[in-house]
Amino acid sequence: MRQLLWLLCPLLIGLNSCSEDTYNESEFVVGDIFTDSNIRVILIDTMHVETSTMRFDSIITSQSSRMLVGKYSDPIFGAVKSSCFLGLLPENYVIDSEAEYDSIIFFMKYDHYYYNDTLQSNTIHIRQLKESLRPSVGDDFYNTTRVEVLDGELGSISYHPRPSDTLALEIKLTDELGVALFEHIQDKSISNSDEFKAFFKGLALQPDAVDNGSVIGFSLAAGASYMRLYHSKAEADERIQNYIDFNFDATSSPKPFFNQISTQDPNDYLDLLTDKEMNLHSSDSENMSFIQSGIGIATRIEFPSIKTIYNVRGDGTLLNAALKIRPVTTTYNEHLYLRDTLSVFLVDQNNDITDQLYLNDLEPLRAILNRTNAEFDDIFYEIPLGAYIEKLLLADRDTGEALILFPADYNHSVDRFVLNGNDTSNKNVSLQITYAIYDENE
Repeated sequence: MRQLLWLLCPLLIGLNSCSEDTYNESEFVVGDIFTDSNIRVILIDTMHVETSTMRFDSIITSQSSRMLVGKYSDPIFGAVKSSCFLGLLPENYVIDSEAEYDSIIFFMKYDHYYYNDTLQSNTIHIRQLKESLRPSVGDDFYNTTRVEVLDGELGSISYHPRPSDTLALEIKLTDELGVALFEHIQDKSISNSDEFKAFFKGLALQPDAVDNGSVIGFSLAAGASYMRLYHSKAEADERIQNYIDFNFDATSSPKPFFNQISTQDPNDYLDLLTDKEMNLHSSDSENMSFIQSGIGIATRIEFPSIKTIYNVRGDGTLLNAALKIRPVTTTYNEHLYLRDTLSVFLVDQNNDITDQLYLNDLEPLRAILNRTNAEFDDIFYEIPLGAYIEKLLLADRDTGEALILFPADYNHSVDRFVLNGNDTSNKNVSLQITYAIYDENE
């Protein structure tokens, strides 16, 4: 089939892919295989596409350089909330014996990610962890991981997010914490990382229960988000101020960090997704499928009738295949925005990820958002699937595998999407196949 495609490429330059005309061999210079054949190129866009929604039991959120903190209410996905848990380490363990404690502040620098309405006020509460950050199994933390915190809070801030701002938020923490750390380091009862981690387990950064604004991304990089303990010493006629920075603990293994992301009271359809192996078919959810980063909800796509292409009379070859899938118009806006690309992965019949699709050896295959006719309310994601469809056509049996769609940063974002399924409207999902018939039986 690939050899036939190579032979057909020069033949088809300039042809309209939707043409159903018959091209006589006298019009083209072609290989011997076409000497006695008529060529007909057809576009097939009536192939059945099965779309559904699945949900992973949990997703890894500890392999990120972004803290996600915030909460908002979504009319479809419910109350979306993200808290961050992290461990810290001081850059040194030296405080002069004559120094005096001044203050302790937590700094948080934006990493430019946000989702939903940043015009609304957000609140961040900082609490101290009651237990060390250690995975119960393996080396990873998940969006569903639970960690206990101490009563009370170390500090809080209410702010209007400015994700593009280069300045950091400054949250003053309690002097009770600051004095305790100052004294333990100064008197050498904390002089190494093990002693520090035994005394101070880490921080939880949590949104307020009544927040309804946005989820904001903050950088974990050293010098971007950190806790700073100020102290000073009297010298001559002035006081000289100094400080110790407590940065994210990037040296421990596993790294003590994760984003805890959850939703509460989504629509009735999403509430049904209680098991990873369950597929909520679009026909059972008002012709819609869903995607939500951070939670692990993905759109699943299958082509159950793909081999009916062999019912087309004559011998032929696949030239191209492209999937078009449209977001539901009423489900996105300037706050709940659409991402320009979505990643394409393979899952097996149990919805375990088996592979990622690639356009070539290096470039991952992506669904690209086409806004060319946005003024006519015609926006769609398009995925070139020629190689994948050819693989399905050559397969000996149906393995139950499917494609799934979600954003590339699905484990450190909360983007969400609602896509049209396969009904009878012009907004339905469609697989457009360009097929060349080179030896049609009379």
